[in-house]
Amino acid sequence: MELRSADVVHSFWVPRLSGKTDLIPNHKNTMWIEPNRTGLFVGQCAKYCGTEHAMMLLRVYVHTPEDFQAWVNQQRALATAEPGVAAGRLVFERTACINCHTLNGTIGDGRFGPDLTHLMSRHTLASGALDNSPDNLRDWIKNPNRFKPGALMPAMNLSRPDLDQLVAYLVTLK
Repeated sequence: MELRSADVVHSFWVPRLSGKTDLIPNHKNTMWIEPNRTGLFVGQCAKYCGTEHAMMLLRVYVHTPEDFQAWVNQQRALATAEPGVAAGRLVFERTACINCHTLNGTIGDGRFGPDLTHLMSRHTLASGALDNSPDNLRDWIKNPNRFKPGALMPAMNLSRPDLDQLVAYLVTLK
């Protein structure tokens, strides 16, 4: 895995998979994990990185090679979003979202925020601060600091129709 930080020193630590590896701003660090079983492995940033350090949870899902290949094939089959959410994709591409987030198949190639390509395959939002649901996603976009004070993501201040369309699009990203 390639590990990078856009802001401060963090530390990737999933105790049942490996030791910790630091992420240093403006430096690519690498690590290798070779799990001996499938399942969910939980970790956390192991370096105090600021006021929201306790909210930097990690989840690593380990699958069999066959299950992983089936997932890869499914992702390749999802070439475009459902037609009814095209307006939401435009909202994503016409707002500041693209400056921070990467989303395959769009012009979004930001590196500061998380990659949103498979957003709805995650169980949580904001590094574990919220369960990943359409309602929580909507609330997170409206006001991230409500759930994670000091979050670097700004409140997007979208109109209600734009927010509805954006969320309708984002929930298709599996």
